[in-house]
Amino acid sequence: MNPQTWALFFCAVFLLSGTPGPNMLHVMTRSLRFGLGASLFAMAGCLSAVVLVLCASATGLGAVLAASPNLFAGLRYAGVAYLVLLGIQAWRGAGGVPQVGTGPIAPSAGGLFRGGFLIGASNPKLLLFAAAFLPQFIDPAADQGLQLTILVATFAAAEAFWYAVYALGGRQLARHLARPALRRLFDRATGAIFVGFGLGLLAGRP
Repeated sequence: MNPQTWALFFCAVFLLSGTPGPNMLHVMTRSLRFGLGASLFAMAGCLSAVVLVLCASATGLGAVLAASPNLFAGLRYAGVAYLVLLGIQAWRGAGGVPQVGTGPIAPSAGGLFRGGFLIGASNPKLLLFAAAFLPQFIDPAADQGLQLTILVATFAAAEAFWYAVYALGGRQLARHLARPALRRLFDRATGAIFVGFGLGLLAGRP
């Protein structure tokens, strides 16, 4: 895989993973309510779902892309549109950080894992990511299996990093983002960056 392509993918994924969404907010609330140790099982559930869905999607995606170069191009443009849509949604402030309380007793390790897995597997953004975003970074003339493996591993590593950040710093993040002015600034900065990534990909690839 071209190092520049991987670097661009990493930057986009790092930002995408760090944006508050179902997985990150779930991990944050588990940490706030039941402690960091309990949140580790929720993290494992979310990450397992992410890797499973991406691997399953990537396996079928590689065969489809090899058989249909036109579909490859179509998915690339769909991915650009997806990034721009995420930017617009972020700019408008969709998906704020909820207020979280404290729960009396932590669920079992299995219950925490299952909860995280269900949250991760039911996240529609993950399915859209696998179908519309990954193809933009794949060279059809190179080994697609190796490229997909690298991309999935990169995404999983970025997710795991942000799980830890949200679990450790979730209380401070939620407190700051509860302030309307900071939340608005965060939303607009994130939205502008997403749109910039989308337009950059559109302009930089044939």
